[in-house]
Order: sequence, then C-alpha cells, then structure tokens
Amino acid sequence: MSRQLSMDTVRQNFWKEEYLREKMLRCEWHHKYGSLVKAKQKAKAAARLPLKLPTLPPKAPLSPPPAPKAVPSRASSPALEAPIQSEMYPIPPATQALLYEGISHDFQGRYRYLSTRKLDMPEKRYLFPITTNFTYGWQLGPPVKQELVSCKMCRIESFFRKNGAFSLLDPRDLAL
Repeated sequence: MSRQLSMDTVRQNFWKEEYLREKMLRCEWHHKYGSLVKAKQKAKAAARLPLKLPTLPPKAPLSPPPAPKAVPSRASSPALEAPIQSEMYPIPPATQALLYEGISHDFQGRYRYLSTRKLDMPEKRYLFPITTNFTYGWQLGPPVKQELVSCKMCRIESFFRKNGAFSLLDPRDLAL
C-alpha cells in the first residue's frame, strides 16, 4: 500500500481529531482502571517473592527415660549400640592416600583415586544395596570375557537379514 500524498487541510484536521480522541480514551481508561492494574501487578510481584519460613527455636535435649532398677542390665557391645554413620565401608588408607598425591590434570590425585575405587566391586564398597539398580550388579563376580571364535564375515552374515527389513521372515533367519 502506498501512502496518499494528497493531504489537504480537511484530511489533516481529521487525523488530528482522531489522534486527540484516542489520546483522551487512553487517559480515561488509565484514570478508570489504572489502580486495578497496579494492584494486580503488585499481587503478582508478591507471589513471585520466595516464601520465607519462620525460624524454629532450638530444641532442648530430651532426657533419657529412667531405667528400671529391678531388671539387671546386660553389658552390650559398643559396636551394636553405635548407629550406622555411612552406607559405605571405610576406605583403605592406601587408596585414600592417592587423593593427596598429585593433581587430576596429570592423571594423579582425585583421578587416580576414583579410577582405583571404581575397580572395586560394589560389595566391597557398600554395606548393602542403596538403590534398586544396585541389585542388578550385586554379587555378579568378575566379568567374563567371551572370545569370538568365528570370523568377521560369519558374524556379519549371521547378523543381517537376508530378505530385507520389511519382508516376511525366512525360517532360516529365526533362532529357535
């Protein structure tokens, strides 16, 4: 669309009145609804602020219940009374010393420690399976290497279908 260049006085006055009318409509709308819009904006801004939780007073240590004196107490071992601090076995000192020897950039320090630690089986590192995924690898033993006795072409020929991807399966392709 091209702009009309024939702007006479009547057309100029029309656009002037139109502009002033729109300006007055905007001012009236702002006067009528401006406070409501500002209130909504403040409510949204307040909703975006993080919720501040009240601080709890420190708890007083609970006194142990009085033990009955009539029942003779047994001497229990300290190993049974101590709660489990960690779900992992303690790290051997030789393995832990690897942390402080060199830097990871030179494949020493943390890098060597983690690679050494990774070689241990999960049963030697953890007291019990922590997640359900641990149960899949728990007590598997060392990995068994299977050697392929066939030649490369025999593997390729037995791997790929002979009749194409979408054709009916040949009974020779199915393994029973």
